[in-house]
Amino acid sequence: MELPLFYGYLTKESEYFKEKYIFLRVRIPNIEVMTIYENTIMNWMKEIVKKEDFHDLYQAMEEGNAQRMTDILNGQLFRTISFYDSAENFYHGFLTGILSQSENYLVKSNRESGKGRSDIMVRSPSLRGRSFILEVKVSDSIDDLETDAEKAVQQIYDKKYMEELWDEGYRKIDCYGISFFRKDCEVRFGGKYEGLLKKITPPS
Repeated sequence: MELPLFYGYLTKESEYFKEKYIFLRVRIPNIEVMTIYENTIMNWMKEIVKKEDFHDLYQAMEEGNAQRMTDILNGQLFRTISFYDSAENFYHGFLTGILSQSENYLVKSNRESGKGRSDIMVRSPSLRGRSFILEVKVSDSIDDLETDAEKAVQQIYDKKYMEELWDEGYRKIDCYGISFFRKDCEVRFGGKYEGLLKKITPPS
């Protein structure tokens, strides 16, 4: 902890004593340092998962199989993340790292799109191929997972995150909401975006 404080990567807000220990409350000082942390986290997660084969995850995404995606991601959460890492940046890096393993898709995170910022866009290099929008939320409790995943799907449509892909020429755009709480996640398939109709095709 001393080195990040010394070099300015963390700023001390307060401290207190408990028995023989000193506890510090710290914060990230600015957006530039936040970007360093986010990139470091994403690279760390990519190193952890790079030897895994996530063909099954992409197959589930292509099939609209949210339950299979949930099972695969929960298995990875169990093996790679601690309860103390359960912040949105960690989950974002975790998911981006996993999705980046595919040679058939390009992964972009936190891009400007529509009326706001989508968490993750995944696209085929060919406009004739598949593309996906994934919105991530962190739940306050295990009981909120399902509701938050549904809220994530609704946010994709409310803020029109998929319109950038549509305008580029993609016609196969699937939407997913994913919520996390500690070592659990919930995935919701939000259907297929049909462009100007602003219509959700529900999963079969």
